[in-house]
Amino acid sequence: MLQKLLYIFSIIIITAGANLQAQELNDSYLWLEEVDGVKALDWVKQHDAVTVEKLQKYPGFESLQNKSLEILNSKGRIAMPTLHGEHIYNFWMDAVNERGLWRRSILQSYLSGTPDWETIIDIDALARDEKEKWVYKGADFLYPENKKCLVFLSIGGGDATVVREFDLVKKEFIKNGFYLPEAKNNVSWMNENTLYLGTNFGEGSMTESGYPRITKLWKRGTKISEAVTLFEGEVKDVSVSAYAVNTPERQYQFVDRGLDFFSSLRYTVIDGKLKPFEIQKDAEFNGIFKNQILIQLKSDWNIDGKNFLQGSLLGIDYDKFLAGDRNFAVIIRPEPRASIGTISTTKNYLLVKMLNNVSAELYRYTFENSNWNKQKVDAPAFGDIAVVAADDFSDKYFYTYRSFLSPTTLYFADDMGAMQKLKSLPGFFETGNLKVEQHEAVSKDGTKIPYFLVSSKDLKLTGDQPTLILAYGGFEVSYQPFYSGTIGANWLEKGGVFVLANLRGGGEFGPQWHLSAIKQNRQKVNDDLIAVSEDVISRKITSPKHLGIQGGSNGGLLVGSVYLQRPDLYNAILCQVPLLDMKRYNKLLAGASWVGEYGNPDVAEEWEYISKYSPYQNIKKDQKYPPVFLITSTRDDRVHPGHARKMGAKLEEMGHPFFYYENTEGGHGAGVTNKQIAFETALTYSYLWMQLGNK
Repeated sequence: MLQKLLYIFSIIIITAGANLQAQELNDSYLWLEEVDGVKALDWVKQHDAVTVEKLQKYPGFESLQNKSLEILNSKGRIAMPTLHGEHIYNFWMDAVNERGLWRRSILQSYLSGTPDWETIIDIDALARDEKEKWVYKGADFLYPENKKCLVFLSIGGGDATVVREFDLVKKEFIKNGFYLPEAKNNVSWMNENTLYLGTNFGEGSMTESGYPRITKLWKRGTKISEAVTLFEGEVKDVSVSAYAVNTPERQYQFVDRGLDFFSSLRYTVIDGKLKPFEIQKDAEFNGIFKNQILIQLKSDWNIDGKNFLQGSLLGIDYDKFLAGDRNFAVIIRPEPRASIGTISTTKNYLLVKMLNNVSAELYRYTFENSNWNKQKVDAPAFGDIAVVAADDFSDKYFYTYRSFLSPTTLYFADDMGAMQKLKSLPGFFETGNLKVEQHEAVSKDGTKIPYFLVSSKDLKLTGDQPTLILAYGGFEVSYQPFYSGTIGANWLEKGGVFVLANLRGGGEFGPQWHLSAIKQNRQKVNDDLIAVSEDVISRKITSPKHLGIQGGSNGGLLVGSVYLQRPDLYNAILCQVPLLDMKRYNKLLAGASWVGEYGNPDVAEEWEYISKYSPYQNIKKDQKYPPVFLITSTRDDRVHPGHARKMGAKLEEMGHPFFYYENTEGGHGAGVTNKQIAFETALTYSYLWMQLGNK
């Protein structure tokens, strides 16, 4: 859901008043925001070296690294499909192909279980030949024949990409084809000879958030400077984009003007002219199926005397809607403790994943004679279900099922709806002696917060079990049961307890679960994590000496805040690619686009509540803290590495212990190659066992 952002300003100080200006000028670590600054990189190298040396001395480091790499490179992994015409496409990394192969096979060959793979692009070879650290970031296929595509390549794993047109018949980049240099490009096909184009056209063409502010139509054979402007947004907007929605019946064209992360103004394009697409600004437009526009409500909508409830999925005929009809059909009504997960389509099916008390169910809807008909898909229960590929010209689709103890399994549904189990992951760890429970903690305001607990069946309630809580709590992202070979082999199998917390701010129970914990209510997310932590302690599962918390990105902000507020509760804090300086987050990379979630620190009233939990501003010199492990990436162009760098420098200044590791590749993630990921994984589990494992 997080969009690609361009880093525009590195150390520009924008103020909303004398107090804020003085505080920023007193920040002695602004130089660490210079991503490739010599002094900053020297600091990184020194602290990386200290951390690596300490953690590599952990007796189990080598086995953790080897086991993680074995899992990541396992030949038993599932080659996850995308379906384009008669071909299955897959991106595959292993010990030989460290940067990966983009490959394909015929559908029937794939269904046989032993696909005859045809290499499309060897990313390792491309990187060697062009002497560039290429990372594959996906492809956009030309609909409907899929004979050409736009290939997105990142340098070092960041969100910024180079875009190159590719011939899927000849399997080669097209000479003099469409090409865009590295930028936060927003580009897609209108037709074979025209692209919707958003890129860095020069000064003033990007928003403060780093997205394209202008979208254009770019004709084949013309220069980028000759592209015709379709729409311009404002600098304060998050982004502007244009795109086509292709269905077997027809093509629809749209322009989105992103006002903030959760609100947009939309237009439909008819004969080259924009017409307002009058749905709620915060509603989610879920595409078009059988000429029915699909709208998911994030707040109640009262229109033409009818009230449609928050969390509903509505449908209405596209042409009638443009003509003024507002007689929506309610496809899904919200229920307590339930929410819509994802929506996919085939030729005749609308596939909807629902979450019921954080357990996934899959439903198949048809639209016939102006009526919506619902049927539950016979899929496994009490886990997570995900539609991973679907076909617009047939009713074929693939979905996966997984749970904490059930390896991910891929299923195929044919045109008649018959299900075929294709492949399961091998069992990467022993599960016979493990169990899964779901509990509830009571937060500070009385709200019940569910969490999953995975442990040994003979768990002894002695209060000394090494326990790790994973949490996120933001952006309406739902945390659901999942199978992880690395968590299983490196933590559960060795006696650790794993907890997955479903905090407010997420989307587990619909839009209100998210909206109840944003901006001035952000502290509720912290309170929820504290409540879960106290609950596992009160159950005598663990104690502060053996309890750790883990979060990445927004989750990094969460654990960074909570460990400062309640250092007495934890002995390990795994803080990955985090936001930590909430005074300057809106000036760094993607930050300005997240004001809708956190508030604007440049507004005095909003900084008042942000300042109370912002980690960088709340470190106390005379307080004792457990050693936090800060992890980031130099090439993360979404959440600025300066957050983690500055936090580490300030902790060091005040004499507090911490671990620090910054990978030079990887973007907003653990790494580019499996070797990099396995190394970082070994560092993290060595840290966790060192901090939590001593009884």
